[in-house]
Amino acid sequence: MNECKTPEMFQLVVVVEDTDIDALGHVNNVVYLRWVQDVAAAHWRYLAPEEEQAGLVWVVTRHEIDYKSAAVLGDEVAVRTWVGEAEGLRFDRHTEVLRKADGKLLARARTVWCPIDAATGRPRRVSPTVRELFSTAKPSTGNGSNQ
Repeated sequence: MNECKTPEMFQLVVVVEDTDIDALGHVNNVVYLRWVQDVAAAHWRYLAPEEEQAGLVWVVTRHEIDYKSAAVLGDEVAVRTWVGEAEGLRFDRHTEVLRKADGKLLARARTVWCPIDAATGRPRRVSPTVRELFSTAKPSTGNGSNQ
């Protein structure tokens, strides 16, 4: 996996391997979810201060994924992620999977993560630093969409 980093977005590039392919000849849906989790974990390791990484782990409480088009063996795909809003112990994260050759969107996901104290295994509030790095301001209520 190759990495691309900006303050707003973090990206991994992966090549579809034989073990990623299902009986229909394209990337299995579970592989997309693995990529969603892999890019989030890599983003955390890249951006979070070491002392925060030592005491905090993340668990998924919800995945929403829309499959748009199939990836096949040998495709090079960009898996990019960025943080969304956070409220209490709920942190939204967004991910897109795109085929690099043509930029076609293959999948889009929204995942909700919960911070867990590494020592106790219980949900834990995060420091202001982590909240600032891994969330955006919650939008005001209204009729607009933040998707």
